[in-house]
Amino acid sequence: MKIVLPGGTGQVGTILDRALSAAGHEVVVLTRRPRRPQDVAWDGVTLGPWAEAVDGADVVINLAGRSVSCRYTPENLRAMMDSRVDSARVVGEAIAAARRPPEVWLQMSTATIYAHRFDAANDEATGVIGGDEPGVPDYWAYSVEIAKNWERTQAEAPTPHTRKVALRSAMVMSPDRGGVLFDVLLRLTRLGLGGPVAGGAQYVSWIHDDDFVRAVEFLVAREEIEGAVNFAAPDPLPQRDFMRVLRRAWGVPVGLPATRWMAELGALAMRSDTELLLKSRRVVPGRLRDAGFEFTRPGWEGAAADLVRRARAARAVPGRPGRVRVGEGWARSSPRP
Repeated sequence: MKIVLPGGTGQVGTILDRALSAAGHEVVVLTRRPRRPQDVAWDGVTLGPWAEAVDGADVVINLAGRSVSCRYTPENLRAMMDSRVDSARVVGEAIAAARRPPEVWLQMSTATIYAHRFDAANDEATGVIGGDEPGVPDYWAYSVEIAKNWERTQAEAPTPHTRKVALRSAMVMSPDRGGVLFDVLLRLTRLGLGGPVAGGAQYVSWIHDDDFVRAVEFLVAREEIEGAVNFAAPDPLPQRDFMRVLRRAWGVPVGLPATRWMAELGALAMRSDTELLLKSRRVVPGRLRDAGFEFTRPGWEGAAADLVRRARAARAVPGRPGRVRVGEGWARSSPRP
């Protein structure tokens, strides 16, 4: 199959590109800085010759958007909003203009759309959309608005022959260097700093990279599924427990705790933001499980052990990324319109 990955050079794009190419699919990456024969230049804002890659493709998986691994300044928040909305809009325009539109458009979204909460898990049917929770920083609401506008742009795109799915993804855990969360958490763990943050009661939702790839495959094959789908393992857990499991997997007996202000200083030093650590993201995969998807790594203990093993292997062989297992591949489910 021909799969187009707009914005496919980041962590998640690298995971998908590696796995899908290994499975024998033709993968085309739309990027501002093309370096390989399979890369095609685009700006993420305007239609151009790149749209020819979409015409005749089987699947489009739009991953474009400014990284969340930054300080949440007004300028950066606006860049996050614009890059996500603009790319979703122009991908929709390319699909609408295609003579042979793709069968399915998977659009990256985020589990951050749900409210900061501790009392219950958020699934697609009963989850609480965030934005007006009391006692949280005002800018957290802007992150929710980014997610809502991201999904709205895809939903409103006039693509009647293309099924649309929004991937409300939790943090994708992979041992790749530069990963938004796992690489950072593992580094803190190795330094003895992987303890509870601000008490550690906030929930961490996550998905193992292998299950992320398999869930993408699953949704491509299931033509009856459209709309928002949570991409998260079924076992979110409090941050203090999450880090305790990771410390045990790496073999570090102690992790120093951090107060909220210490986390703020650390985030400032790392040019990141504390929302990634302090917001309670208690998200579960309601629609995936109802549709029969089975996770290979449903629990964090097994997932952490696998990720640590692969991280150690990658460090033993510099430049070798952690491998991702690939499913049985995709088959066309229906003729083109």
